[in-house]
Order: sequence, then structure tokens, then C-alpha cells
Amino acid sequence: MRRLRNVKIVATLGPSSNDYDTIRALFEAGADVFRLNMSHGTHDEQRARYDIIRRIEADLNRPIAVLADLQGPKLRVGTFAAGAADLEEGQHFRFDLSEAPGDGHRVGLPHPEIFAALEPGARLLVNDGKIRMRVEACGADFADCVVTAGGTISDRKGVNVPDVVLPLRALSDKDREDLEFACEIGADWLALSFVQRPEDVVEARGLARGRAAILSKIEKPAAVRSFNEILSVSDGIMVARGDLGVELPVHSVPPIQKQLVRACRAAGKPVIVATQMLESMIESPMPTRAEVSDVATAIYEGADAVMLSAESAAGQYPVDAVETMNNVAISVEGDQTYREVIEASRKAQRRTVADAMVAAAREIAETTDVNAICCFTQSGTTVSLVARERPRVPILAMSPITSVLRRLCLTWGVHCVYAGELERFKQAVVGAVRAAREFGFADEHHKIVVIAGVPFNVQGSTNIIRVAPCDERLIFRTDPE
Repeated sequence: MRRLRNVKIVATLGPSSNDYDTIRALFEAGADVFRLNMSHGTHDEQRARYDIIRRIEADLNRPIAVLADLQGPKLRVGTFAAGAADLEEGQHFRFDLSEAPGDGHRVGLPHPEIFAALEPGARLLVNDGKIRMRVEACGADFADCVVTAGGTISDRKGVNVPDVVLPLRALSDKDREDLEFACEIGADWLALSFVQRPEDVVEARGLARGRAAILSKIEKPAAVRSFNEILSVSDGIMVARGDLGVELPVHSVPPIQKQLVRACRAAGKPVIVATQMLESMIESPMPTRAEVSDVATAIYEGADAVMLSAESAAGQYPVDAVETMNNVAISVEGDQTYREVIEASRKAQRRTVADAMVAAAREIAETTDVNAICCFTQSGTTVSLVARERPRVPILAMSPITSVLRRLCLTWGVHCVYAGELERFKQAVVGAVRAAREFGFADEHHKIVVIAGVPFNVQGSTNIIRVAPCDERLIFRTDPE
């Protein structure tokens, strides 16, 4: 099942995509990665979805990545005596640590860490920013605010505090339990919510112990300010535009998205653009023109993946949403402007032998009659470096390690193929040719570029490149080994 585009599609599973037939239809429609949202559902429900994904993987003989998205710390107000209260612009309102039901003048906020970090002038946003307040005075157990944007505040609505770095662990007790569960069942990626500092990522990495790659969700202003440090300790990034658009001026999100995508590309780390990409398709079989343009923009920027959330998890048209995203990607990548934008934004990287090897592979592929670049990898690093180059031809990732191939399913332009342990470079060339022909990337009239490291089965040894004809008889006849 060869994809006809390079950008990957992440589809969230949920009540609308909960059985073998639907999940398989999502994969066949174009989903490359399945997201398990740990904010919803029990461990038993998530395990059942995971098991279905692995059944489909075995039935179709194609690696599939699983992304477990941790909930992160949730900050919420308490309850109201009447269930809700109406707040008007200009009125005063207090948050405190009291458990007493709230009214139109106060409500409990059971998070002392918020009060510890607040300063006069800081903003408090309630219910995804629909209600906005400015702190006038605060202490260890209260915050007196003035309402700057009114509305109805009701029980247990979420609170955002965009102007301060909260002294919160990125991983709640629930997150730690979910992380261990996700690693236990075999999730390939862990997404960390509400990352504020690089130490948050380091903590999660220590708990994962190499069992899953770590993807940091950028949805806090503090994460934007510390992005380079966070990127350096992360395996991938998600531009989570939902909360980012609540805590920052909404007009600042598009340029931030572009900056983060480019930084990830330069680092050779996968980046997902997420949130509200085809939101109208939760209830409609057709997206809006603006949504299509939004998806297209992320693809033009060179993002590794675009993501569906409620569209595939709880919407009425999950398969249609994936098909739409797939078709948009094919259309965009077929546009000559796409190649111009991608190549104009490529940054030369020539620091290591591997950097030079992958740059040479791309240049050979683009200046000669080559149909694919085949990489043999133990860790996935070489493949990621090739993908960073955004070559015009497909990338075949070949590895004897299934977990490596699954993680690479998130990476731009990569088609993953299982390959047994190798002892000689001749075996690598023959295996690459057979894979290129089997999966429709080349025929006997074509050539491919093969990248590998000798000795084999050693990480970080990329040191050999060859242009190989796809006629197996010619390979056996001319190879000196």
C-alpha cells in the first residue's frame, strides 16, 4: 500500500473509530499513525484499540505507529451553588482555596500552585478563554480579579494562566500511570501535554526508559520561549494550536507555527501540526474552504504530519475526514509551488559524515534518473536526516527492528519495510531493490540510491552510498562480492 504523498496523517481513535473495520478503513484511506487520547476512555478501551491496530498491521504487513497522548495537568475551577454564574465586564471576582460552592462574586480554585505563581497584572482565562480576567491583587490563597471579558462561568471549567510559568510537574499522577500503561502495551510515541520547560521532557524520558519516543506538545507561551531547549531534548514536536491560541493572541499562532515547523525540519525531528484542521467534518461530510487551506498551509510549510482529533475520534465522518486530508496532501504536493517552497526553505547541514551522505543522496536522486532512496538503519537517525533534506523521490526505510520502523511512520516521505539482519552490503542492495520493486517504487528499468553503514547492525555508522539498477540479475552479475 504505497502512499501517493509524503506528509503523514495522524488519526485519533475514539467512539466513532472503535472497531476493526473502521480502523482498517482509516488506515486504507490514508492514516499512518493512530493517536490514543489518554484524556478519554479506560485503559481496557485503549488496549483494545491498540490490539486492533496491531492486528491490522499484521494483516497488511505494514508498520503502523501508535501515539499515546498524555492528558497533562488539568486546572479547573470548583463548583457553583447554582451550577453557574454570569459575570459582566468590569466587575470584581475572587478565586480562593475554599471548597464552598461559588456564586457571582467568588469560586474555589483548588490549585495552590497557581496562587504561588500569580502576580498583579497576570491574566486568568476560563473556559478556553471565553471569560478573561486580570489579577488586581493576590496572595497564597486568593486572587482578586477584574473581569475583562464576561460570560457564564460554570462548574469545573478549565483555567489557563498564560503569563507565568506554573510550578507544576508536567506529569500528573494520572499521566505517570498512563505513561507506564502506554509503554507496557507498546506505544511508539508519547505526547507530553502542557510542556513548559526542557526538564519536563527529561522527566518523561526517564520514566519511558527508551520504550517510546518522546513528542513535546507546544501549547504554552513558556514552551514557545524555551522552544530550542525543549526541541533539543525531544524526539518530535506537536504544534498544538488549540491551547496555544487561547494563551497567546490568536493572530500570533500562524507565524509561531511556521517558526516551529522550520526549526524542527532543520533539526531533523518530526513535527505534527494539530487542532481544528477539519473541525467542521465532525458533523459535515464536507470541510470548509478555510479548513482545506489550513491543511494545505501546514503541508506547504513542510510539516511531517497533520492531525485529526475529534474528526476521526467522535465525528460522524471519520473515514471521509482522512480521505479529505489525503486528497489535499496529494493535490498540494503535486503543485510545482510546493517544491519551490520546500527547496527554498531547506537549510544546508554539513556537520557530520552522515549529513554529507544524505545530502549527496538527495542531490544524486534529483540530478539523475533515480526513483527512490533506500536507507538501512538501526536507530532511524539516517532516515530522519534523509527526510530533513525533503528529497523529490520517496524514502524507503529498511530495518530489522520493528519498533524503529513504527516510529519512523511519523516521518515525512518515509515508507517503512522490515528487513532481516545483514552481514554484507550486497545483501543490502539486493534487499533494497526487491523492496523498491515489490512496493511499486521502481521496476527493472529504474535505479535507486542505497545508503547504509558498514559494519552492519551498528548505530551511527552511515558511511556508504551506491546507485543500484533495479535489475536483480545485473546486481548479482556485477557486484564484486
